[in-house]
Amino acid sequence: MQLRKLKNEDAPLMLEWMHDESVVAKLAANFAEKTIDDCNRFITWANETDTDLHLAVADENDTYMGTVSLKHLDRVAGTAEFAITVRACAMGKGFSHFGMDSILKKGISEEKLNAIYWCVSPKNERAVRFYDKHGYTRITAVPASILEAYPQEMELIWYVYTG
Repeated sequence: MQLRKLKNEDAPLMLEWMHDESVVAKLAANFAEKTIDDCNRFITWANETDTDLHLAVADENDTYMGTVSLKHLDRVAGTAEFAITVRACAMGKGFSHFGMDSILKKGISEEKLNAIYWCVSPKNERAVRFYDKHGYTRITAVPASILEAYPQEMELIWYVYTG
């Protein structure tokens, strides 16, 4: 398993998870409307931006298995938001744990972040079980700068990683 830059060749497999109801059913965004052009634009943008870090999780043959991200990198505050999505065929095979662990450590050591936050709907039981099983820290006090992107009425479980 490896983390690497996203490649245009990843777009069809990225679109695969976006159109897989078993993957996106509990996610907030409407991925079903995404096209291959959207995936290609995202990959291009991801490789050019310095406000976010989006990397592919790939297998030993360099096949794209999912994307891990540190979004809204705030180098002054030392914070970012974590996100991950993997293809259905990658679930239960260690790709999520590898990708998450790798990008969180990269955020602390290479990006010099102090804290990485993420949230999940309590309805997304698979994700909640995953985060809890791997010992990630649940929190209730979330910085206002992180919360501002989320509707206040939305019920969310928040996590933080500090290294």
